[in-house]
Amino acid sequence: MQQWIRRLPWQRPTSTQQIVPPELRPRFYHLYWDIAWFGLVAGTTLAFQGVYAARIGATAFEISLLTAGPALINLLLTLPAGQWLQSRPLGRSVLQTALATRGIYLVYALLPFLLPETVQMQTLIVATLLFTVPGVALAIGFNALFATAVPLEWRSYVAGRRNAVLAVVYVVTSLAAGYVLQITSLAVGYTVVFGVGFLGAAMSFYHLAQLRDVRDRPEDAPPRVRQIIGDAAQPGGVRGGQGVGQRIGLAPRIFTRGRTLMRTDIVQGHYGWVIVALFCFHLAQFMPLALFPLRWVDQLAFSDFEISIGTATFHGFVLFGSLQLDQLVRRFGSHKITVAGTALLAIYPLLTAYMPDLWWYLFTSVLGGLAWALVGGALPTYLFAQVPQDDRPAYLAWYNLALNAAVLLGVLLGPLLADWFDLQIALALSFVFRFASALVMWAVERNQTHPLPTTSAR
Repeated sequence: MQQWIRRLPWQRPTSTQQIVPPELRPRFYHLYWDIAWFGLVAGTTLAFQGVYAARIGATAFEISLLTAGPALINLLLTLPAGQWLQSRPLGRSVLQTALATRGIYLVYALLPFLLPETVQMQTLIVATLLFTVPGVALAIGFNALFATAVPLEWRSYVAGRRNAVLAVVYVVTSLAAGYVLQITSLAVGYTVVFGVGFLGAAMSFYHLAQLRDVRDRPEDAPPRVRQIIGDAAQPGGVRGGQGVGQRIGLAPRIFTRGRTLMRTDIVQGHYGWVIVALFCFHLAQFMPLALFPLRWVDQLAFSDFEISIGTATFHGFVLFGSLQLDQLVRRFGSHKITVAGTALLAIYPLLTAYMPDLWWYLFTSVLGGLAWALVGGALPTYLFAQVPQDDRPAYLAWYNLALNAAVLLGVLLGPLLADWFDLQIALALSFVFRFASALVMWAVERNQTHPLPTTSAR
């Protein structure tokens, strides 16, 4: 795996990174294989979960619950989960929560074959909510485990390769899954595809379990993860195939030890306006989430293979755009690139609302992939530029709160708009909201001198 990664032209190490220390090589090896196997999960179960729900007759509201429910649980349990992890061995806690979370993929695999369609959607929603509970602790714990296993000077090296492996495996797997679904019946095809996802989840867990030299050593766990990890492939971080490249785990998760984080003084200045702007962006980002599968399946009658081609195209151009990101950020700055990517991403739901055929779908996927490469890559850098290095956990706690609240409200607002108007108008309104969020984000940096109003200023 490591030899193959080094041959990728965009992943060749620099002269200062050519030799990985021998004691770190086994860790990197298992981290690479962990994400390679998780790529099977992303390219099968996660990529086609919403599509399958649309195939069995789910409503927009039911599809939205697959994201809104976990967002609510994340919102309520992130800080308690961090406190729960404080006194527990890091490696053992990650393994226990990973094992519990992986169980949902077995439920997905058995669902199409064992249960009638009339109860499948309800079972899918309930199972997703139940397995999200240990997933909250897993997302927090994995971030700390990654920081413990990979020294600071090697984190971008390892995270970049993990992200590249995930993108490549995702593209190939989603195409293969789409072909399987094309030539089989609904129940058989999705049982096979979701079964492959379960296999990937099990093997990903195996490689996490092999990080023996960093397991059960709480004294090595950093008290706070202050640096950006840059690993887009964290557990819970990929919600593939829906056409917006959304990452609920985009915010670097916070791993704290006994510190009060929700300080109101933090959001009474410029950073408060930054949080407002990012809340608007994520709200608009997730609004059309549940509407895309319904548009593809019910109105455009795309086959699963055609949807997989669009999904692979999207993520292929995410990878391509990511290769140019560093130069663009150095030239224009992370804020301008984030704003430009947000504005470009707004076009995706508008084109989806009125595209007539597969070719327009592919064109839309190209634009969407390039847009997400910009905003998804530059936004964390922009966020961390607003955060003082000596107080990052407290600042990121507010962003994590705003992110999950925006996800929860956004995925519920989209189906409501579709009920009030219709599916295409709701998608067009999503374009308006997304573009408006880009303007808000641009305006925030144009006027940094006006603090948010405080209670005493009323």
